[in-house]
Amino acid sequence: MKLWQKNISSLAEVERFTVGNDRHFDAMMARHDVLGNMAHAIMLSEIGLLTESEKEQLLAELKRIHDTVKSGSFQIADGVEDVHSQVEFLLTAALGDTGKKIHSARSRNDQVLVDLKLFLRDELQSLAEAILPFFDLLQKKSDEFKDHLLPGYTHLQLAMPSSFGLWFGAYAESLVDDMIMLRAAYEVVNKNPLGSAAGYGSSFPINRTRTTQLLGFADLNHNVVYAQMGRGKAERIVAMAMANIADTLARLSMDACLYLNQNFGFISFPPELTTGSSIMPHKKNPDVFELIRSHANRIKALPNEIMMMTTNLPSGYHRDLQLLKENLFPAFGTLKDCIAMASLMLENIAVNDNILADEKYKYLFSVEEVNKLVLKGMPFRDAYKTVGLAIENGSYTYDTHVAHTHEGSIGNLHNKEIEAAMEKVLAGFNFQQTNAALEQLLR
Repeated sequence: MKLWQKNISSLAEVERFTVGNDRHFDAMMARHDVLGNMAHAIMLSEIGLLTESEKEQLLAELKRIHDTVKSGSFQIADGVEDVHSQVEFLLTAALGDTGKKIHSARSRNDQVLVDLKLFLRDELQSLAEAILPFFDLLQKKSDEFKDHLLPGYTHLQLAMPSSFGLWFGAYAESLVDDMIMLRAAYEVVNKNPLGSAAGYGSSFPINRTRTTQLLGFADLNHNVVYAQMGRGKAERIVAMAMANIADTLARLSMDACLYLNQNFGFISFPPELTTGSSIMPHKKNPDVFELIRSHANRIKALPNEIMMMTTNLPSGYHRDLQLLKENLFPAFGTLKDCIAMASLMLENIAVNDNILADEKYKYLFSVEEVNKLVLKGMPFRDAYKTVGLAIENGSYTYDTHVAHTHEGSIGNLHNKEIEAAMEKVLAGFNFQQTNAALEQLLR
């Protein structure tokens, strides 16, 4: 029987349609369902709805189930609707009526919510931990190639001199802002909805602050109606944070595809990291970056997908929300895979020397020549006109030496300051508190 079933079974077609792919994605939250059950059982015993003996039996059995999840042997059986049903059925099979008591003072609605929050919290931590070595790599490459100049572009037209120090460093600092958005999503997710029941609270004297502490949440979703309204909103906010990271990856990948092109010729990669053509023996294609770009652009669509799937929903729970898992959950693995592959490529990048020695880049230095005249006392507008006329009449001359010293420029990258900014953002996550609470719960 289903958790909600009385005497009438659903038509097979209805069950097939409503369950859909949910078992597959629910299995990804098995560990989190066990943790939520453990915290709930402890709280129930403390308010007198379970005896001390019943609590200990439930905790022992839940730890055993947790071990099966860790070993990979946990499965949602055929005919079982979801992970919550599977865990409760296992408890009931092992403990009889004691197992049935675990659902007191909660609804499947808040059980789903707490599982989802715990799952998203774990995934955000994993994503932050994947970003950090990629950030470090970009910083290292920025320092390594700080003296390698390349053309800077506006409107994809030659503009001013840039450097690979600036290029790598720009994407490192982009990740700092992306991490700020990730932390904001983490703060939204790191609030406890357990105890909101079906969205209207419970007549039992439950202690929601206690389960918040046990599960390592930073705070409660206080209002029980809003706790339910957070379903869909939390996923959308997480998706937006992921979309920002994806956008950084997509733009870097586009740059890499351009710079590898023979008409640019700025960078190269070992043959084993590129692919060839079935008929053109000279080809070395940037397939990895092209696929990162496409995967990243698909992730950038996630917030809109979730927004559209939750459009015009009133307050309260709706089954529409079940489908969000199918869009969001796979994206975590895809994004982390893209970060890993971008790291592999950049670890093995070769940057060409003396790119700007080619005469076709001479006009990149026009601003430098204008500034030299200004430094000698000429008004900027006059200096601009003088260099412009020289370009038009063919008398323009230039020097490839660039001496920029202000903060964040070619000669003063501010990489240490960017590193400090990332460390500050990371410290705000406070993963240690959350992880310590869960470790204590499993002892």
